[in-house]
Amino acid sequence: MNILQQGIDCVINFAAQSHVDNSFGNSIAFTRNNVLGTHNLLECCRVFGKIQKFVHVSTDEVYGEVDSSQHENGTLNPTNPYAATKAAAEFIAKSYAISFGMPIVITRGNNVYGPYQYPEKVIPRFIWLLHQNKKVTIQGSGDNSRTFIHAFDVARAFERILENGELFEIYNIGTRDEHSVKDIATRLLAIMKPGEALDDWIEWIPDRQFNDERYDIVTQKLNEIGWEKELDFDDGLKQVVEWYVNVAFKSNDPFW
Repeated sequence: MNILQQGIDCVINFAAQSHVDNSFGNSIAFTRNNVLGTHNLLECCRVFGKIQKFVHVSTDEVYGEVDSSQHENGTLNPTNPYAATKAAAEFIAKSYAISFGMPIVITRGNNVYGPYQYPEKVIPRFIWLLHQNKKVTIQGSGDNSRTFIHAFDVARAFERILENGELFEIYNIGTRDEHSVKDIATRLLAIMKPGEALDDWIEWIPDRQFNDERYDIVTQKLNEIGWEKELDFDDGLKQVVEWYVNVAFKSNDPFW
């Protein structure tokens, strides 16, 4: 509450436990952080009473495994503990919009990649392993796909939503850059170890208990308020590799 009293008029709630694998072994922590944490923040903002826009950041995973592209009015069907907590937090946010008239906007985004990302995520993890001349670890068949968006384009999307997003609306944030985990490994190997055989650099490990095949979202509503993706995926991937190799791995950061 003290922070809100420093002249805050807008809140973007990014805070969450977000590593899906961890939610299978420690799901209570995800409920505590993602659901109760969101509820606490909403209540503080309600009591404060001066917030003009509260943007709650959710995920495309709330739609669950899909065969077709999902619009914002699609049914929520989360299939893992992480996604379930994000869906629950959305419903609490919606209830505050309806019950208290709080100026809520909800976003549902694709997998983000970019500099400074924690090494638990697939792209920085693969970059780190290849940089150490170690094999990348792929769960299951590696055919499960995810759609990726660079942090630069995500930041632009939130800027647009803050400026032009309508209150009480939901906006998907994403791209058409859908790639399997195996394809990500292939692309990174071509950048970091050109000419090497992919099979020599993969360690196949058991899949997690349940792993959605794919997610897919439509971003028409976001496009209509002036946002378009700018950064090409292959260019973004090369930039991220360069950043980790030349900046992160040469730092004293304990993650590396």
